[in-house]
Amino acid sequence: MDQLKLVALDRDDIEVVSAHLQDAVLKAADIHWRPAERRVVIALNRFDWETANDGTPGFRRCRTALRFERVLACQCRNIDAAAKDQTLNLLAVAFDESDPPAGAVTLTFSGAGVLRLQVECLEAELADLGPAWGTDCCPEHSVGDVGLDEKLIDAKPSAPRQQG
Repeated sequence: MDQLKLVALDRDDIEVVSAHLQDAVLKAADIHWRPAERRVVIALNRFDWETANDGTPGFRRCRTALRFERVLACQCRNIDAAAKDQTLNLLAVAFDESDPPAGAVTLTFSGAGVLRLQVECLEAELADLGPAWGTDCCPEHSVGDVGLDEKLIDAKPSAPRQQG
């Protein structure tokens, strides 16, 4: 599996990123909102759909970072920021322009979890961080209706990490 690095600057780009991130898993603690930097960074374990669909034996995952710049606000629904060990399964990433080039990036998770980022413009990067590892199963799920009209709550900024 080659390491993936993608940049998304428009709706077509984010659809490609979304396809590569379908069924990525993460913990709530892996979502970092940095309002002073206007940045959201998410660490995920990406499922490698390319090799899963090309007949390569076995299934793989890879540690991946997803970064959004120019983020003005971060809201969530059905994601408990206090429950750091809450496991989330990412289904899709979408971008809707409201006042071009500004708009909203919506990350939809199974169980009706939603993370919505209000952005000045779309500027995202996906980058694999290391080698892939084998996994025994291929993700399966049913896609249900996700009501985005429900109230979103403002996400709290993550605390700066101490180094030492």
